[in-house]
Amino acid sequence: MLVCMPGVTLADLPGRPCPIAAALDVVGERWALLIVRELALGNSRFEDIVRGTGAPRDRVAARIKALEEAGVIQRIPYRAAPPRFDYQLTDSGRALLPVLDALLAWGLDHAVRSGDPDRERYRWAKAKQRTGTAP
Repeated sequence: MLVCMPGVTLADLPGRPCPIAAALDVVGERWALLIVRELALGNSRFEDIVRGTGAPRDRVAARIKALEEAGVIQRIPYRAAPPRFDYQLTDSGRALLPVLDALLAWGLDHAVRSGDPDRERYRWAKAKQRTGTAP
């Protein structure tokens, strides 16, 4: 069942309004998808997300708030005083995982230098792209 999350009206978007533009309104800022990546990797605490993304704390806080408002992530309290939260992907957030897989494959093919010694860490992504499953 498709659940409509809060979003934009296509007619309100500048230029050529389309669902791509609407999606970029939600996750088009650099840190947004890196936060989704960190949550997908199991890093659910604020400090772990900051460390994993390399983003400034204020940017992570702002992006988390925006992603929560958009229904991409949810906050789960784990301590009352002082208030502390874990963050988890919602169904909407998990639906972004194939987008991250596609960006990973594209990045390996088109954005990362072929001689980069760290490319080898992501060889599984190429196998997944060819077969549709991770080795």
